Amino acid sequence: MRNKISQSLLVIAGGVLFSLVFWQEKLGINTVLFDAFILTAIFYLYARARQNAVVRWLLVGHLICLAMIVVHNTVLSKIAFATTLLLIVGFAEYVHRSAWFAGGSVILNIIFCIASFGEHFKPARASGKKRKRLSKVIRFAIFPLILLVVFFFIYFSSNSVFQAIANSIDIYLGKFFHALFDVFSPQRLLFLLFGVYVTGCLLMRSKIDFFVNREKNRNDELQRTRTSWRQRLARPSFQIIEAVMGRFAKGTLALKNENTTGIISLFLLNALLLVINLIDISYLWFDFDYMGEVFLYKMVHDGTELLIVSIVLAMLVVLFFFKGNLNFYKRNKWLRYGAYAWIAQNCILVVSVLLRDYYYIARYGLAYKRIGVLFFLLMVLVGLTTVFIKIWKQRTAYFLFRVNAWAGILLLVLASTVHWDELIASYNIKHKDRVPLDAQFLLTLSDKTLPLLQANMEAFKQRQTTVQENLSDVSGTSWKNGVPYPCDTCFAATIAVRTNAYLEKQEHLSWLSWNYADAVTTRSLRKHPIH
Repeated sequence: MRNKISQSLLVIAGGVLFSLVFWQEKLGINTVLFDAFILTAIFYLYARARQNAVVRWLLVGHLICLAMIVVHNTVLSKIAFATTLLLIVGFAEYVHRSAWFAGGSVILNIIFCIASFGEHFKPARASGKKRKRLSKVIRFAIFPLILLVVFFFIYFSSNSVFQAIANSIDIYLGKFFHALFDVFSPQRLLFLLFGVYVTGCLLMRSKIDFFVNREKNRNDELQRTRTSWRQRLARPSFQIIEAVMGRFAKGTLALKNENTTGIISLFLLNALLLVINLIDISYLWFDFDYMGEVFLYKMVHDGTELLIVSIVLAMLVVLFFFKGNLNFYKRNKWLRYGAYAWIAQNCILVVSVLLRDYYYIARYGLAYKRIGVLFFLLMVLVGLTTVFIKIWKQRTAYFLFRVNAWAGILLLVLASTVHWDELIASYNIKHKDRVPLDAQFLLTLSDKTLPLLQANMEAFKQRQTTVQENLSDVSGTSWKNGVPYPCDTCFAATIAVRTNAYLEKQEHLSWLSWNYADAVTTRSLRKHPIH
């Protein structure tokens, strides 16, 4: 009972703090204050979490993301911060080993937060004596209050001094309630309730242990199990095999026939992929002229997307064949060799996709999707490695998804340490003599890039002149986020409008929104104003 009271008080206090530090502010120092409160409350309410090694490692990653919010204040750092905080909640409040299941438990927290909070405030049934006593107090107070109101108005009308005192009190009360409702406006009250809800989702553990129970029987090591024909017939994977193999999927030789089918399939797929890899190696790997007007755009966009899909499908193919008892079949040696060759060839395919992306970056500069491809390929390599380990060490699909989830979280934390918008703008402007300056794209980047754009105003003016010469009509005004912008090709004017809008917005923020990225940007823009 005492723990419930503490939990309720912390949730309410967290909601009040949330309302005070985040109202009409952006993330900055306020995030540090709120996060310190949440982490302290979590480790107070769930003391066992302090000894959890997973929680400790997550805490390290989370603090890195928190620091990146203060330093870079990028969208990615905010996503990483929220993700690691939610995972800390999942592993602190529940018993989990996989980030997927911990995330599922956090979702249950979010869904049932209001119900969990309501359970702490169930009204206790009053006894008969208490109800009679309350009724007695109400009845005895009604008549005196009526008399008080009546005589108040009599004295108010007959005594000018009393009337003046009452009026002065009324004025002071009016000012007080005006100030009160100014602070506690309907919007502010809704924001306060939202803060209580957010804090409740983080601090209140749901009573439903669905994902805990689902993970309880999951293991990394694959176990050989005997299944009845009725159970096997009900599996979707068997229905697919039966549709392909027909009667050969049944009977005592079913496992042997399935192994033979797998060997033939992987042999044919390896032969086909070998042709693709030889073509890529001969055309892409050596002396490829990416600066020429070859089919680079089509090769990168169409080719990269299809190859990424093929790599994902390749992993699914291997998982399809190495399921269940086929992992323990004594004559699956050639099936294993075929799978290893298939994984190795897909690693070569990853290198080919990486080269495509590199050539496209070298030819046209950096962009979000081109950087995203690099991270995706890194995750694909991790995935192919874990698939190899799964086959070699006879691991389960649970192991595969668990390890890849942790790799993704690690990559997310590391990616949050870089201000990608600044890197993109810096790289593209630095290589503007070789890479076409995509001014329209650069103007969509975050405000942190404004000093860099301003410092290269001449390059944007030149690009503006070049673009407008090829257009018949550049007149008109466009609107973005409620701010009037010049024409889409008026790059210099757009930079000026964005700069003024940014500086004006900073004037309305308090110290709670302070972060290093904005501080440097504001100082630079004020030091070198646009004339």
